[in-house]
Amino acid sequence: MADFGGADLEAFRAEVHSWLEANYPPELRQADAETDPEAVWGGRAFEGSSDPQIVWMQRMADKGWTAPTWPREVGGGGLSPQQARVLDKELAAGRYRPALLSFGLWMLGPVLLEYANDAQKAEHLPNIVQGKIRWCQGYSEPGAGSDLASLQTRCEDKGDHWLINGSKVWTSYADKADWCFCLVRTDASKKHEGISFVLIDMATPGVETRPIQLISGESPFCETFFTDVKIPKGNLVGRISGGWEIAKRLLQYERQNISAGFGEGGSVGGGQSGDLAQIAKRYVGEAAGVLADADLRRRITQNKMNFQALRQTIGRSAAESRAGNGPSATTSIIKYAAAEFAKERAELMVEALGNQGLGWDGEGFSPAETTAVRGWLRTKANSIEGGTSEINLNVVSKRVLGLPDPK
Repeated sequence: MADFGGADLEAFRAEVHSWLEANYPPELRQADAETDPEAVWGGRAFEGSSDPQIVWMQRMADKGWTAPTWPREVGGGGLSPQQARVLDKELAAGRYRPALLSFGLWMLGPVLLEYANDAQKAEHLPNIVQGKIRWCQGYSEPGAGSDLASLQTRCEDKGDHWLINGSKVWTSYADKADWCFCLVRTDASKKHEGISFVLIDMATPGVETRPIQLISGESPFCETFFTDVKIPKGNLVGRISGGWEIAKRLLQYERQNISAGFGEGGSVGGGQSGDLAQIAKRYVGEAAGVLADADLRRRITQNKMNFQALRQTIGRSAAESRAGNGPSATTSIIKYAAAEFAKERAELMVEALGNQGLGWDGEGFSPAETTAVRGWLRTKANSIEGGTSEINLNVVSKRVLGLPDPK
């Protein structure tokens, strides 16, 4: 691929358009395409699979376009920020399915590029780009949630290996993951300065996962237990007891990408997809072509305006990040706002459904209606995952507004 720039972006756009048209599996153009919903996450379980989603992922990965701005030497596309935006716009315009959804792409990869040694980059980054390994995040513990730095999972130096004992909770998709990036305690005498960042193969003896069923009926989170788990010394990223700096950086990437997933009907936000105003019209009724309930109409309009402003802010933030500045503390502002707007939208949806917003299952309720109710419950987690809203507000207070700690 030529390194287009400036006036050559239109030529690059034409080349991208042509390649996408030629390489998108025709099966995926069908609304009822037979694909495994987990395939988009990749991982060991899909090695050798002929699922069209996996074929699409492999073709995009071979171009480096699953990680378009990462360096070519680690398997990325080596694109400039301007070229990456062109690719994003062409993917959106053609309504192409995501090639790969990955915590490795969104969170781990960027910090490995910044903190890992050459051997670690060579081992892990190409596998992330190719979707060969599915990652999970070992951060929160039963006694260390909002106060993450109080974590107690021990990591002892045994000379030729590290020995890990402890547990994590709310580990997203740990039961489906191949590897885990994990915060552990290597020094019990210090709090923040005693934490290290390690990588753990989930197939290692002593690793156990137990799914947690949520009020929505889903089980995307797990408890994860480490009992005398041995990992190689080379699985420590950065310096010993220097993991808190990496942890904070990774949380910025996490909040940035959680926020990017929010939108009207976005899967991260939860709830029934589709235009909220149109759905409300069907259930509440119309008057002179608009939603009959004036107060509900006002609140839906405000929510839509908030989401539009949020999307534009996310776009500016992403552009700044691609320009080489990386995510900043402003991701906490975006994460907080996105969570609040998504919860508000889900509540408006259930309110608009009226009596049909009371269903859970059984006759009398459509799948879309029960999805809306379950999605409304799911959005309650939006203000917890990726850092609670209270913690994000503290970050904004200290690092964006420069306010002093309360006395």
